[in-house]
Amino acid sequence: MKTNLKTYWLTGLLLAGMAVVGAAALLTSATFPAAGTIERVDPALDAIVPPGAKIEKLADDCKWTEGPIWIHSGYLLFADIPNNRIMKWTPSGSLTVFMQPSGYTGKAAFTGPESGSNGMTLDRRGRLTVAGHAARNVFRLESLAKGAKMTILAERYQGKRLNSPNDVVYRADGSLYFTDPPYGLQTQQDNDPAKELPFNGVFRIPGATSHPAGAPPDDAKLQLIVKDLTRPNGIAFSPDQKYLYVDSSDPKHKIWMRYDVKPDGSVTNGKLFYDATSSTEDGLPDGMKVDQKGSVYSAGPGGVWVISPAGKHLGTIKPGEKVANCNWGDDGKTLYITASTSLYRIRLKIPGVRP
Repeated sequence: MKTNLKTYWLTGLLLAGMAVVGAAALLTSATFPAAGTIERVDPALDAIVPPGAKIEKLADDCKWTEGPIWIHSGYLLFADIPNNRIMKWTPSGSLTVFMQPSGYTGKAAFTGPESGSNGMTLDRRGRLTVAGHAARNVFRLESLAKGAKMTILAERYQGKRLNSPNDVVYRADGSLYFTDPPYGLQTQQDNDPAKELPFNGVFRIPGATSHPAGAPPDDAKLQLIVKDLTRPNGIAFSPDQKYLYVDSSDPKHKIWMRYDVKPDGSVTNGKLFYDATSSTEDGLPDGMKVDQKGSVYSAGPGGVWVISPAGKHLGTIKPGEKVANCNWGDDGKTLYITASTSLYRIRLKIPGVRP
């Protein structure tokens, strides 16, 4: 094989630039107060959470924070769902509105508790992809500039409106997976008069990354891959993308499931990965991510649960508020946590898998 020196040089330059951005974010970060505690259930957590690790409270003054995503140029976006907005946080401590409204845009007043957007991710071109939640769609922003063009990627399945897309994740082939519980509906219940689908599903959009900017959604391509979970919520791939994790935020069944991913992108062989139904702490399985060694980090009862690839609960990161989601930022070893009214972070030993 002929060595392409130019490719190596450009790749090295890109990686070096990303490292500089991450390091700069850490160096310019303001000082933030410590909060919460870390519950060490298994000694294996010591390989992940360093001794003396501090949970920092970065921002508050929100109502229900969700969907954190690190933008590689050096800032974090997250959803403040009841206020129908996406917020922008910088390491200097600045907190501003990035987008409002981010979800519901109807003329009639929204009477439910969650009018905004929810989970977010980036495609391989760096474009922001958003679970529209109360907008009942999945959309992409073609740039991060103010007033950027929006492209709707999905809004109906077999002619029926989606419930309220909740969380999103891309596969390496450019397809997008998302969960669709009813939390963005005004009653948040299965008997909501606006609910058109008789189930709460997990869907796949083949070729989402290549969907043309501004083109209408090709809902005929939308694939239902899971339909038997009562409240599908958080979603993530294992580092090798052989498995898809989906959790259920049903108070009666606080579970994480693991599915084998087939070559065509569908899933099979769903197995219980972890069951936290017996936990009485505040919170439910919700947004989740994985690190590069395969451990799962998920919102759950009491905080962020760290679960080994073998399905063993190693410990819980407890910021002191009910947790909704988490994601990696800065140098890749910093876990940002959205919890109730606030935003937190903790620096860990193992880098995460991030877009």
